[in-house]
Amino acid sequence: MSVELRQRVDLWLHRARFAKTRAAAARLISEGGVRLVHGGMARRIEKPSVEVTPGDALVFPQRGRLIAVRVEGIGARRGPSAEARQLYAELDAESVG
Repeated sequence: MSVELRQRVDLWLHRARFAKTRAAAARLISEGGVRLVHGGMARRIEKPSVEVTPGDALVFPQRGRLIAVRVEGIGARRGPSAEARQLYAELDAESVG
């Protein structure tokens, strides 16, 4: 059994419980609200099909503030919040990208 080391960013945001639905995650991305830092290079992503890997950082707005997280894992499902919390580590939004 191989472990998938990449995941679409809309699916990851949904499984990490940053978006209630995958459609809501896709809308946030399509509106230009998500930045991805991969390999030290920051860019705004506009397609939900962009893939994230462990070690990538994401910066996006949520409830009136900027959230910055480092992808720590790839989720197999949208589980309880304790399980989702293991998928990321919080970062300082000002120091990312």
